[in-house]
Amino acid sequence: MKIAIFPGSFDPFTIGHESILRRAIPMFDKIIVMIGFNANKKSFFSLEKRLKWINQIFENVEKVEVRVHEGLTVDFCKEVGARYILRGLRTSADFEYERAIAQVNKKMHPEIETVFLLTLPEHTPINATIIRDIVFHGGDASMFLPKGLDMNEFKTEK
Repeated sequence: MKIAIFPGSFDPFTIGHESILRRAIPMFDKIIVMIGFNANKKSFFSLEKRLKWINQIFENVEKVEVRVHEGLTVDFCKEVGARYILRGLRTSADFEYERAIAQVNKKMHPEIETVFLLTLPEHTPINATIIRDIVFHGGDASMFLPKGLDMNEFKTEK
């Protein structure tokens, strides 16, 4: 069984994340969206909301599961039997950052491969930091978020 992990803080889960995941579904038997904890990032949206939103977006997709993990992504891969890590790339800066992580992961666990998908051109400028800033200042971020989410939930966080 080809299992991939799609790790991130997903704070929030954007249309760019959704696009990468939907495009990867045919490539794998199962994809686990791993909401991880990044020591360098302070969460804006609660873990409960992020779990709820991603589960809601993919509620009818059997191949997608959402889990939370604190620790190294490669350790989570070993725990769930995943041999692939899925990452989206928007820019060359993303590539350099992700390449370094992938090479370290490969050194630690040679059996785990990192698979990169390029974002669609229209999603290149979208990132969670910009979305959080829009929300924080009372703007309408709905065009950057997956359809079907309750936008009122995004207006209540501060």
